[in-house]
Amino acid sequence: MHYKTSESTATSYTQVIHDGDGEITTTPFFRDVLRVPVSFGIWELAPGVSEGGHTHKGDDAQEELYYFIEGEGIMWADGEDVPVKVGDAVLAPEGSDHGVRNTGHGPLKLVILFGTPAVERPEIQARGPVQVARHIWPGPMFLATDGP
Repeated sequence: MHYKTSESTATSYTQVIHDGDGEITTTPFFRDVLRVPVSFGIWELAPGVSEGGHTHKGDDAQEELYYFIEGEGIMWADGEDVPVKVGDAVLAPEGSDHGVRNTGHGPLKLVILFGTPAVERPEIQARGPVQVARHIWPGPMFLATDGP
């Protein structure tokens, strides 16, 4: 048994997310059948639209991974702005105050994967700050990458 869907056939929703500016089109995949404890989908933001700043911690603890497939924008975390474009991947770990805004002239489209952290990773904590590509934050880690 396998499941297959596509962006063109999946159900999309339009909604304001975390009190951001404007509505984001969200297209979740495998919402009713996915057994891995994550959510996976595509978001599309029109120019000027944002996901509002927010934090996931405590009972709402989540990690969010954003992978940009079209357009350009700004992500922010813990007071820092990071320009994002096609091919960038950004991880917002539990406790990071973060959000995203489309600053381009066309759509900003991204793949989003999020879920509750399942295990502690002492090997990551022991390494200290890790630079994946452009920035290091000393507090809750927020990573951006330009790819390989």
